[in-house]
Amino acid sequence: MQPTTEENNRNQPPPEKFTSSVETGSTCSSITASSSPTRPQQSASQGDVSCPDQKSSFSPHSGAASGECTSSIISNGQEDVEQVSEDINRYADSLADDDKSNPPEVPHTVEAFSKIIESRIDNYYSHSGETARKRVKKMTEEDAFFIEAVMRLSKLTNAFSEFPPSETLNRTSFVLQKAMAFLEEEMRFLLEDSKLPPPPDSVNPNTHHHHQQRIAKNSSFSSKDKDSSDHHRQSSSMNGDHNDGEDDFPGYSPDTVTKMNRIASAMISAGYEKECCQVYSISRRSIFNQQLKKLEYDKLNMDDVLRMSWESLETEIKRWLTIVKHCSKLLFPAEKQLGETVFAHHPSLSTSIFSNLARAVVIQFLDFAGAVSLTKRSAEKLFKFLDMYETLLDLIPSIITDDDCCEHELRSEVSAAAGRLGEAAINIFLDLENSIKNDVAKTAVPGGAVHPLTRYVLNYLKYACEYKGTLEKIFEKQAGLDQNHSLCDSRPAKYTKHEESEGESSPHNLEHEASTTRFSVQVVTVMDLLDANLEAKSLLYKDPSLRYIFLMNNGRYILQKAKGSTEIHQVMGDNWCRRRSTVVRQFHKNYQRESWVRLLHSLSHEGLIVNGKVNKPTLKERFKNFNTMLEEIHKLQSTWVVSDDQLRTELRLSVAAVVIPAYRSFLGKFRQYLDSSKQVEKYIKYQPEDIEALIEELFDGNPTSMGRRR
Repeated sequence: MQPTTEENNRNQPPPEKFTSSVETGSTCSSITASSSPTRPQQSASQGDVSCPDQKSSFSPHSGAASGECTSSIISNGQEDVEQVSEDINRYADSLADDDKSNPPEVPHTVEAFSKIIESRIDNYYSHSGETARKRVKKMTEEDAFFIEAVMRLSKLTNAFSEFPPSETLNRTSFVLQKAMAFLEEEMRFLLEDSKLPPPPDSVNPNTHHHHQQRIAKNSSFSSKDKDSSDHHRQSSSMNGDHNDGEDDFPGYSPDTVTKMNRIASAMISAGYEKECCQVYSISRRSIFNQQLKKLEYDKLNMDDVLRMSWESLETEIKRWLTIVKHCSKLLFPAEKQLGETVFAHHPSLSTSIFSNLARAVVIQFLDFAGAVSLTKRSAEKLFKFLDMYETLLDLIPSIITDDDCCEHELRSEVSAAAGRLGEAAINIFLDLENSIKNDVAKTAVPGGAVHPLTRYVLNYLKYACEYKGTLEKIFEKQAGLDQNHSLCDSRPAKYTKHEESEGESSPHNLEHEASTTRFSVQVVTVMDLLDANLEAKSLLYKDPSLRYIFLMNNGRYILQKAKGSTEIHQVMGDNWCRRRSTVVRQFHKNYQRESWVRLLHSLSHEGLIVNGKVNKPTLKERFKNFNTMLEEIHKLQSTWVVSDDQLRTELRLSVAAVVIPAYRSFLGKFRQYLDSSKQVEKYIKYQPEDIEALIEELFDGNPTSMGRRR
């Protein structure tokens, strides 16, 4: 419901005493405020419209009388313009009770009032240059009176329109139309005088920290070790890295906004709602597009997007993310607030205007998002897709209005575009299963080191788990859409024979995990597939000891990554980590059994003593066998790789704890049975400290010359 003219008038500041000169014929006058704030004394009784020197009721004057009164206004040089305005208002109210079948009686003041308004417009157009332009940028007392006068002229014209056509109606309608054109131009000028803030630094993706972080993320999914490049995920908040001027958007002073509000109210109350909304909408859309241009936003069609290389498309996505976030956090809220202020008395208009502007901009964003979702799927696109998905959902609150129809329609379109990106992201994530299954190697990794697939998958899962909340929502929304992936029971039937032997110690018994979301189950499924793949790859090693080193290396890497990443740890849980530790310890035990049992067997006392005497040939053979096996183990296992410092130290200590005490005991008991120092030197080649030094050289990946050790 629109406010009445009286309600609008109550919102105006009280006008001061004005001076007016009206020249007949030329219709040129000026309106200036006097310095006196006092309210003038009313010169006529209530309801009368008077010249300064005579009284008259609302009755038509003869031509002579009218001219005489007008001349009186001219000769006096000053007229109580406020009084004239109020008299016009009372006269318009009085017309409601008149007979509408006959033209009303029109006092001379109506013509004088029309000339006052017309002279104000002519006075403006008679001035040119910057001085006139600067004068209208803020709301002055003169402007306030003029707008109030126009609103009263509108009220009078509406009242006349209920009577048969007359010259007076034509005259007031003409002046009102002239005033509306003037106010429309004023509104356009005020709108176009926006001081646009500079674009954010982050619009250039090559200079923004977020860009550097995402480069590290994407580059970590290679076959090389990129652990040193791991970064915590940071949101690309629009609150940082911006120039100070951004908060000034849309760039209008409070005085300017106040003036636009008064002009809008006057035009709408006069029935020029369409013209007012049109000039406002066109100007604001133009300025908004200028701001997008400053942000280096270029509209790309679908063919352009589909033909782009990933490197080029990634740059465009980063730019898109920055601009959409800038719109959702600053531009749209500021635009909505400006409209609500300018059209404060007409909220439905501000809602409609903002909805139309937002829709025009958002549709461009959605076109790009839709094209991106149709590009060929690849693993490196997952996180950019998820960034776009989150950004679109964050955009929705900034474009919400009270227009249920438009809001529902635009919200649905944004949600649909986000849904397509989410579906594409889920398909990319599910493709990780196929990537693992199809990674069939024919050559073993040298030295039993961590396999590149292990690094790739764990880094991938680490970053995927940073989007845990988002992915869980998408998985739930997409539940049942893809029947090719059974999320709750898609892991391999059995991990390895180690799982069968370990039973409850296996890290793959999901029934004990509290986390049962589709996403968490999918993560564990990927882990299971990776374990099965690594087990198959371990069979490429002919040496059982190296096979267990390989499994131990990869198992320890997975465990440390899970413990070191809060995101993965939350998904996998403490029980999974404990069971994973048990499996890795079992690999450790299996390695010791395969590598060192035969060596320790050569130090056995069994068969050395026959009939109470030491069998010297057997003793010599035992020492000889020990030396040979030790040298072979050292030569071979010094080339093996254990990259985890803690695991490497644990292995060396565990080997030393078994081998050195057994050798020291054997040496202390049987050394005396070698006949001469020559035999001692030949068969006892290593002291316990020498063996300890050799063990310290294991798993370095660098063979050491045995000659230097002797």
